[in-house]
Amino acid sequence: MATGNPIGLDVGSTSVRAVETSRGKDGAVITAFGRVPLPDGAVQGGVIHDEKAVTLALKELWSTTKFRGRTVTLGVTNPQIVVREMSVANVGERDLRQSLPFQVRDSLPLPVERSLLDFCPLEDASGRDTVRGLLIAAPKEAVVTAVSAVERAALHVGRVDLASFALLRAASRLDSQVEAIVDIGAQATSVVVHDDGQPLIVRTIPRGGAEITAILADRLDLTPADAEERKCRVGLRDDEDPVAAEVIRSALGPIISEIRSSFAYLNAGGRQARVTRLSLSGGGSLLPGLGDALRDHLGVDVVAADPASRLRRSHRATSDPLGPFSSSAAVSIGLALGAPS
Repeated sequence: MATGNPIGLDVGSTSVRAVETSRGKDGAVITAFGRVPLPDGAVQGGVIHDEKAVTLALKELWSTTKFRGRTVTLGVTNPQIVVREMSVANVGERDLRQSLPFQVRDSLPLPVERSLLDFCPLEDASGRDTVRGLLIAAPKEAVVTAVSAVERAALHVGRVDLASFALLRAASRLDSQVEAIVDIGAQATSVVVHDDGQPLIVRTIPRGGAEITAILADRLDLTPADAEERKCRVGLRDDEDPVAAEVIRSALGPIISEIRSSFAYLNAGGRQARVTRLSLSGGGSLLPGLGDALRDHLGVDVVAADPASRLRRSHRATSDPLGPFSSSAAVSIGLALGAPS
């Protein structure tokens, strides 16, 4: 059931998105991209509430997009996912998976029997009694539901990966700066801080663009559709509509505060790292004036992420396969880049 063309599948709150790549001599080449909208409420904050709707959307996605394979790497995100730096006993890679539940039992908010665990080493463990790394714990039920919805669409989940790691893989700039990649979706905002590719903070904030739309609709007595249109058109620009801009600015405040508190964690526990660049992705990153607002409030350089920077365009392509959805394709691209060959 394996395929030579890796496919990254991202099940978001508003749509399902998939990217297929091939391995060229100069690197990965994007060969297909597709997206299909989801009905409201089918997926909320990374949790599937309507498995049938997701399955139907995936069937439509595969019927309308010329993917060559049906084996996918599935991205998962959830506010309950724990990504925490810690040290565990160095028992070797083979025995670590069996011993991990016993080593981390007291460090998790969820019972280990209800969690899926993984560990990502951050150092060479040779000759050490312990190894430092990132513990990843995801609620088992949510992951099993996602896999089930995908496989009911006659697809095969070859691998499950953390959406935040996929984001890092696709959008990170590798240099001397400590960079925060902030992906703003409809109902969740992912924050990944890294130093030359090594993750320092991985966090999912259960807030996103849909919250801003809802507040705008309530304050200005608009329909959700009209509020979304005004949000995307006005953003934070007072010259366009000062009343709407002020409401949006106020609604954005809690998201900025959460991002700031994530950065403050870098200074805890004796750390000396400081974020100097913020890279924006996700559909919510297109809010007019957002970059300037983040720059002013957080005191860092703000740039637009380029999730396709590690991809090569096929010489056969006559147009950008991502089209206007480049900003929301970072996770699916990163999943495809991390898929086994």
